[in-house]
Amino acid sequence: MTVFYWLVLFILLIIVELGTLQLVSLWFACGSLAGLVILQLGGSIEAQLIGFLLVSFVLLILVKPLTDKKLKGHQVKTNVDSLIGKTAKVIKQINGPDGRGVAVVNGLEWIAVAYDDSVFEEGTYVTIREISGVKLIVEAKAEEV
Repeated sequence: MTVFYWLVLFILLIIVELGTLQLVSLWFACGSLAGLVILQLGGSIEAQLIGFLLVSFVLLILVKPLTDKKLKGHQVKTNVDSLIGKTAKVIKQINGPDGRGVAVVNGLEWIAVAYDDSVFEEGTYVTIREISGVKLIVEAKAEEV
């Protein structure tokens, strides 16, 4: 291959990366530079392609997870996600998975259904297992030691 091909490949991969910002094409662009360096050192086409693939995949496998972790940073739960695992107080009886009741958490009333066939009387404290739409899916509160 000639210098031209490696430079064109490098530029195309950088353009793709700028369009997606997924940090995938970037590693292949670095691989194309490795192919270019091997070409300049007099390497065969096979050596260039092996260098391209090797550098690309090593960077993709080793560096991408680190950059993803750094770029995503600490993910903050949304208001709704932060309710999972919290305690709610039943203010209207919850009768099994099909029977709806009402529970209060953080001062707000929510429609609540039991995760299993449990019945929760008024005044019972329950744990929020998940949220489905506008309903709390609750289960019995684990006893605290």
